Amino acid sequence: MSLAAYCVICWRRMGTSTPPPKSSTYWRDINTFSTVDIEDHDCAVWLLLRKSRSDDRAARLQAVQEMSEARHWHDYQYRIIAQACDMRTLTGLARSKESDLRFFLHPPPLPSLKEDSSTEEELRHLLASLPQTDLDECIQCFTALALSESSQSLAAQKGGLWCFGGNGLPYAESFGEVPSATVEMFCLEALVKHSEIPTHCDKIEANGGLQLLQRLYQLHKDCPKVQRNIMRILGNMALNEHLHSTIVRSGWVSILAEAVKSQHVMEASHAARTLANLDRETVPDKYQDGVYLLHPLYRTSQPIKADVLFIHGLMGAAFKTWRQQDNDQDLTEKVSEDETKYTTCWPKSWLARDCPALRIISVEYDTSLSDWRARCPTERKSIAFRSNELLRKLRAAGVGDRPVIWVSHSMGGLLVKKMLLEASKKPEMSTIINNTRGIIFYSVPHHGSHLAEYSVNIRYLLFPSLEVKELSKDSPALKTLQDDFLEFAKDKNFQVLSFVETLPTYIGSMIKLHVVPLESADLGLGDLIPVDVNHLNICKPKTKDAFLYQRTLQFIRDALAKDLEN
Repeated sequence: MSLAAYCVICWRRMGTSTPPPKSSTYWRDINTFSTVDIEDHDCAVWLLLRKSRSDDRAARLQAVQEMSEARHWHDYQYRIIAQACDMRTLTGLARSKESDLRFFLHPPPLPSLKEDSSTEEELRHLLASLPQTDLDECIQCFTALALSESSQSLAAQKGGLWCFGGNGLPYAESFGEVPSATVEMFCLEALVKHSEIPTHCDKIEANGGLQLLQRLYQLHKDCPKVQRNIMRILGNMALNEHLHSTIVRSGWVSILAEAVKSQHVMEASHAARTLANLDRETVPDKYQDGVYLLHPLYRTSQPIKADVLFIHGLMGAAFKTWRQQDNDQDLTEKVSEDETKYTTCWPKSWLARDCPALRIISVEYDTSLSDWRARCPTERKSIAFRSNELLRKLRAAGVGDRPVIWVSHSMGGLLVKKMLLEASKKPEMSTIINNTRGIIFYSVPHHGSHLAEYSVNIRYLLFPSLEVKELSKDSPALKTLQDDFLEFAKDKNFQVLSFVETLPTYIGSMIKLHVVPLESADLGLGDLIPVDVNHLNICKPKTKDAFLYQRTLQFIRDALAKDLEN
């Protein structure tokens, strides 16, 4: 029997546990091939496909790895894999760093828009089709604002005018974009909130949301804000395993496979989060909204021995807080493969290379200086509320299953303290306490901040937010948190390192303020190191060789020394 004939027989015995998608671009009926349909040099491809559907998980993983390492195949051989592989294999290839993008077919053609309709109108209809009852105040706020603004914009456009008015004007002005894009942002913000509810994800999928979001993603390739919110919605939907096959069939994996290879950390991490939620073959954890993987972005043979978590502060973000200190160059010109010269996220670029055995996660949550400019005017989230919310999300991501280092800036350090205190009271969270090896505090106001004092007394901020009020020196909640944490930590076996700024920070164009003074940054545990930078730059090293980064790296290595050796 020829090798080609053997390949055909093997393929016919594979079974059809997952039927191929019904599309003209896929093989109609693999079992109709005869021995002349396959050349001998194509047999490796078919044998790998057979192996990828094995009942043996190790064999399946090996097959995906061998596919991803293929370097000398012809275009049609990649297409064979793309057309014939199952959902599990396709997701695995998308999460393999070396995979060729030819493994991924172009997404199916999108359905035509209805006559006299637009993407904005379709987005509004999708939002209006979702349940509007039994929602928390913030979701109600986003939904009502989005539907109100889209109605006004639609009426204005059909009348030949742009609508710049309405309740969302201050918010719309912040985007600096044309009104239609702004209205789409309102709708997407509301959909992000709805997609946190599993039953609403089902409605989004049933009403054509995956295709509509894909259309918007393609239309707004030059608008990171739009694309980021689309990825957030998709990542939330991917938390629901029964939607995985629909997400894959809609062609999103091809888009994600390209996005995760982006040099832009935000785009890559959002894609990595969604793909990890789709990859039930190798990822037991679930990454909820606001929990982002910085490393590893892909499947890896490197054993992950510890977690390092980055928690930003007031007005911070999961990525921008941890960039390298800015200089006079335009940031848009700095995104290059040589991240040793400049990086928009040093934990991903530097720490991941220096300590590849770490899983590095960055957390994002909404904050505001003033309730006047709050993204959700009805939202009043205290440190206690946010800490419980983040703790739940981090546990879902498997935090606590291995040794942990916490890295925090400003108010983020208060959240870390509160999370550890809350975890200590809950038996199901005990692993987080037992596995915490160390905490790094970058200018954390353990005893209050001048920002809060200035905001309240001088009225620099109109309606200072709850977050700002809680940072005041006379805040009972802050004093209780400090006292409780010191009592909790005194018999715990974890290390502490604190940095504090010595230079003032400009707040706006006229106010210069020392946000966290030396005495407030003194936790009363571990080392406290003053650094000649301002509050914003205390967590932004100038270079990879700078003291701030090297001392941080040394602390992480020392605190995890025994764990990284094992």
